[in-house]
Amino acid sequence: MKLAVVVMAAGMGARMNSKTPQALQPILGRQMLGHILAAVKPLHPVETVVVGELEADRARAEFGDQAIFAVQSPPSDAGYAAQQARALLDGKAEAILVLPGNMPLLSTQTLQRLMTLYQSGRGPLAMLTVERPNPLGFARIIRDEQGYVQAIVEEAACAPEQKAMREVNTGVYVFEAAWLWENLAEISLSAKEEYYVTDLIRLAVKLGQPIQAELLADPVEALEVNNCAHLAEVEAVLRQKVNQKWMEAGVTMLDPATTYIELDVTIGPDTVIYPNTYLLGQTTIGRDCFIGPNSFILDSTVGNNCKARFSVVEQSVLEDHVGVGPFSHLRNGAHLAKDVYMGNFGEVKNSYLGPGTKMGHFSYLGDTTTGKNVNIGAGAITCNFDGVKKHPTHIDDGAFIGSDTMLVAPVNVGKNAKTGAGSVVTKDVPADALVRGVPAQVKK
Repeated sequence: MKLAVVVMAAGMGARMNSKTPQALQPILGRQMLGHILAAVKPLHPVETVVVGELEADRARAEFGDQAIFAVQSPPSDAGYAAQQARALLDGKAEAILVLPGNMPLLSTQTLQRLMTLYQSGRGPLAMLTVERPNPLGFARIIRDEQGYVQAIVEEAACAPEQKAMREVNTGVYVFEAAWLWENLAEISLSAKEEYYVTDLIRLAVKLGQPIQAELLADPVEALEVNNCAHLAEVEAVLRQKVNQKWMEAGVTMLDPATTYIELDVTIGPDTVIYPNTYLLGQTTIGRDCFIGPNSFILDSTVGNNCKARFSVVEQSVLEDHVGVGPFSHLRNGAHLAKDVYMGNFGEVKNSYLGPGTKMGHFSYLGDTTTGKNVNIGAGAITCNFDGVKKHPTHIDDGAFIGSDTMLVAPVNVGKNAKTGAGSVVTKDVPADALVRGVPAQVKK
């Protein structure tokens, strides 16, 4: 069966008091629309249409390979949004899955169950419902003795016995495509001058056509995001699921409640994550690592048997057996080779530290390449910026950079060379030489 998907993303999220459209709000490293598109992708739709007043250029740049966009301006109701999608989908699919753009916890498995229910029935549509402990404010689902939906009754119109019911609508439907396009024109304009998709339910019942409903197994999936409090609630649920997945895969978390792991992160078994640790973006952590406490790692690769304590690592690479911190900062382009150790309050940017190199505390290396087994003394820094552009520093194998040395780039330090404490190196240092002083001179 050919399936098409329509995502209703018309809301700009006024209640969120944000300049970012509702569907583009971030949740655990992925925009809300990204969560929904990821859930529908395994259904293999022939087309996915996102309808709404999004930031069209931004949305297309990020999701243009996953969906096409129908701009709905000004934002209106779901019925009108479905009409907007018709021009893009008419004749392409046999069934249309319609779902809201603010339910990021909906799972592929739930949508597959809904599709199975639709295909097993004989009616023009099937819908997804949920039972809420407190359904206050939601329209109630009324079923007949056979379990078919007979009505969706707004709370204000509910009889006392209907108000006691807990099953409510989620706004997720599967329609027979031909029936949907034919009957959209039959929807009447409401008193609020909007077209309601729920009118299609009333129309199907009036025509004597059965409507099946799939009750959500996990009500959490129906959580909607309409304000920043909802955003935090949904992220907490998703974060718990992600942490559970990694703990089942052999990762130890001392306090999962204070461990923040985004969706695209991967972690090897026997790694220990300490409290208040953030693993974000496209980060990969190897096996047998100790990460945290209070560490922040973004878009970085960390090898096996590494340690990063009380440190920030951004867009960097740590090979195997690397130790960082406490209180170190690896900035974009930092690459620490095997067996490198970087002490507390050190900083590295756009630099390669060769195997076995040791970098003392309170040091800074920028735009630097070191060889193997180099020693960077405490307080040593590269002066790589002249106010106009950056300049490189090269330190060869086995060199010893004394404490508080200033390497004024561009400069090269030869193999097994040494600098005395407090030296200001403005010229290249020959191999095996010792330089000291301000400016540094070769000591014979």
